[in-house]
Amino acid sequence: MNDEKEVTIYDIARELKLSASTVSRALKGNPIINYKTRQKVAECSEKLGYRTNAFASNLRRKKTNTIGVIVPRLDSHFLSSCLAGMEEVASTNGYNLIIAQSHESSKKEAENAVTMFNNRVDGLIVSLTAENNQPDYFRRFTEKHVPIVYFDRIPAKEDVTCVCANNFEAAYKATHHLIAKGCRRLLHITIPSASNVYADRCQGFEAAAKDAGCIASTLFLPALNMETGRDAANQIGKMSPRPEGIFVANDIAAAGCMLQLEELGIAVPNDILIIGFNNDPICMLVNPPLSSVSYCGRDAGMMAADRLFEMIDNYDFAFQKIIIDTSVIERESSLIKQ
Repeated sequence: MNDEKEVTIYDIARELKLSASTVSRALKGNPIINYKTRQKVAECSEKLGYRTNAFASNLRRKKTNTIGVIVPRLDSHFLSSCLAGMEEVASTNGYNLIIAQSHESSKKEAENAVTMFNNRVDGLIVSLTAENNQPDYFRRFTEKHVPIVYFDRIPAKEDVTCVCANNFEAAYKATHHLIAKGCRRLLHITIPSASNVYADRCQGFEAAAKDAGCIASTLFLPALNMETGRDAANQIGKMSPRPEGIFVANDIAAAGCMLQLEELGIAVPNDILIIGFNNDPICMLVNPPLSSVSYCGRDAGMMAADRLFEMIDNYDFAFQKIIIDTSVIERESSLIKQ
């Protein structure tokens, strides 16, 4: 156990035989204290290991200059890009981020919410778990007028401020891309989820297939990762007839699916066309390069943070939905069939 006592301004004052108020003013750079005294105080504070108690100072101003961020996981290129955008905006505004991950668990998400609340964050940015799209554990923030911005995975209710893609439209465009290449038997690979992200992508896929009169089916996986993508490929290998075009709800699972299809002797794109979602770096690491839907995480993070600071600075709690643009990036995995 570390029993080392925290150095205070009173220790510095005692060391230099000054008043505590003089030390406090000197540390703040107050010009009423002459330069030599300010320099002595700075040198002494460094020697003794004094740390400014910014937390206590901010509490007196009823601000902590911290923003809480809760995300499903950190090992995601998209989410790490979002966090980079948020951090850039927060830093510009003189704020720090406190980041927590829910590990796709509503229970953990609720615990994270309590931690953020107890840390008195000035605002909160949240991407929900796939388990729950109607959480009530963030109510304590709105009751205390602490602004919240949801991003990517958002609540089902309308009375929130959020930043997200039009997942229905994006999935429709991705599916239409496969149809335009001549695919008539289509498969969507996703997870069963209450989240707007996967539910809307599934609906967009189904709508595009229906509008084009195509045969469409959906394969639900327990998760979307490399391993489950390979499992999906094994199931596809047993299908008769096989799908001609596959839209996968994320790029990691799509890459796993492609790799396993190759091992099964099913060629992409000669036998099956594939397109993923998020335009992760893995799209350029697999062979052939993977077509995907581009959705800029950095832009989403910056927009979410910008809106949060508008709410903080202007005490503006008007609900707003901000839509991020998406586009289909065509690569070799979906470019052969005509």
